[in-house]
Amino acid sequence: MKSIGAIRPSWIVARMTFREAIRRRIVLTGLILGILFLILFSIGAYLISTEIERETLAEGGAAYQNIMQTEMSNFLLMAGLYAVTFLSVAMGALLGADTLAGEINSGSIQTILTKPIRRSDVVFGKWLGFAGLLGLYAILMSGGVILIVFLQSDYIPRNMLTGLSLIYLESLLVMTISLAGSSAMPALATGGMVFGLYGLAFLGGWIEQIGTLANIPAAVQIGIVSSLIVPTEALWRRAAFEMQTPLASVLGMSPFGAFSAPSVLMVLYAILYLVGVFAIAVSTFNRRDI
Repeated sequence: MKSIGAIRPSWIVARMTFREAIRRRIVLTGLILGILFLILFSIGAYLISTEIERETLAEGGAAYQNIMQTEMSNFLLMAGLYAVTFLSVAMGALLGADTLAGEINSGSIQTILTKPIRRSDVVFGKWLGFAGLLGLYAILMSGGVILIVFLQSDYIPRNMLTGLSLIYLESLLVMTISLAGSSAMPALATGGMVFGLYGLAFLGGWIEQIGTLANIPAAVQIGIVSSLIVPTEALWRRAAFEMQTPLASVLGMSPFGAFSAPSVLMVLYAILYLVGVFAIAVSTFNRRDI
C-alpha cells in the first residue's frame, strides 16, 4: 500500500502534464506537420511504386519483379521511418526543454511544490506524461508509414515491433536528456544542448558507416565513441538493421539502413544511459533553489 501511495502523486502529475502538453501549440504543430508528412509520403510512395512496378514488368519475370518490389518497399519504409524518427526526436526535445525550466521561470512550479509531493515525484510524473504522449505520436507516425507501405505493396518489415520499440526508445532518450537539462538550465540553452548532442551522434554515426564501407578503423572508432557519448544514432541503426531486408544488409543498398549494426550491448547501454540521465534530472531538481 505504501508503494501505491508513493506512485499516486507521480500519476497525478503525469495526467496533468499529458493534458497540458496536448493543449500546447507545439503538439498541435507537430501533429499537423506529421499528417502533412504522411500525406506527402503516401503520394510519393504511390508514384514510385507504380513506376518501379511498370519498369520491372518490362525488364524481367515474376521473380525479378518480386525482389525489386520488396527491396523498393523496404527502401521507402526505411526512408519514411527515418523521417519519423527525426520528428519524434524533435518532439521529445521540445517537450522536455521547457517543462521544468518554463515552470520555474513563470513561478507556476510553486503551485505544485506547495502540495505534499516530493520533487522526484514531479520529475517522474512529467517524464511519464511525456512518455505517454511520445508513445501516441510514435504509434500515429510509425504506424502511418507502415500502413501506407502495406496498402500499396502488401509489404510488412521483419522484426517490426523490435525496430519500432528502438525508435521509441530513441525519442524517450532525447526527451529524458532534455528534461535533465531543463532541471538545471533555461529552455533555450537546453534545446541548444540537446540538438547539439543529437547532431554529434548523427555525424558520428555517419562517420562510422562510411568508415565501415571504406574499411577505415579510425573512422569506425570515432563513431563508437560518439555513440558512447550519446547513443541516439546507434538506436536508429539497430532499428534499421532489424527491419531492413537481408539483401539490403549484405549489399548496403540503402542510405537509410545500417552497414554496421550496433550490438545488443549498445541497446542495453542506451537503456542504462537513460536511467542515469533521469537520475541526474531528479538529483539536479532536488538541489535547485526555487
